[in-house]
Order: sequence, then structure tokens, then C-alpha cells
Amino acid sequence: MTLNTSHLLTLLSDILDEHQTDLNGEVAEYQQIKRLVKTMIAQNHITDEQLQQMLPEIYNYGIKGETVQNMQEHIDSNKNNIEQWLQTIDRINLE
Repeated sequence: MTLNTSHLLTLLSDILDEHQTDLNGEVAEYQQIKRLVKTMIAQNHITDEQLQQMLPEIYNYGIKGETVQNMQEHIDSNKNNIEQWLQTIDRINLE
């Protein structure tokens, strides 16, 4: 089953929200973030300019998260970014 853009955004939002809430993440979650973003970029269905600009930032968050020594610190240092990403994703998913 192929996931549509709304499903991909919901899954991405769930992972980011969990990171923000728990201040913890698994390597597999960071890998999933990268795959989701890569798929969205490849599908080219994201029309929201703000989200288009955020996708590379979210992808980089996933890359760094895979190898970071202190996950809590990584998530905490991206707290404001995660909040902004979640707000944008939620706004788009409501449209």
C-alpha cells in the first residue's frame, strides 16, 4: 500500500511529537524521518512553500539523530525547530 502525502505527514508528525514529548528517540525513528522526507521530496506533492523549505532541515535532523551521542540533547537543541515543524505539518494536514 502506498501512503499518500497526508499519511506521510501524519507519520512524520507522530514521530516528531513523540521526540518532543519524551525527549528521546531511536535510531530507527531517525532513519524513518529521513525516508519519509525523501519520499515526500521525490513525490513532489508538497505545495506549501514553508514546508518545502523545512523538509531539508527535518532531513538533516534525521541524519544527525542517527549518530548523535546524546539523543536528549539533540532533541532539546532542536526543540524550537520541532515545534515549528509540527505547527506547519498540522496546519497543512488540516487544509
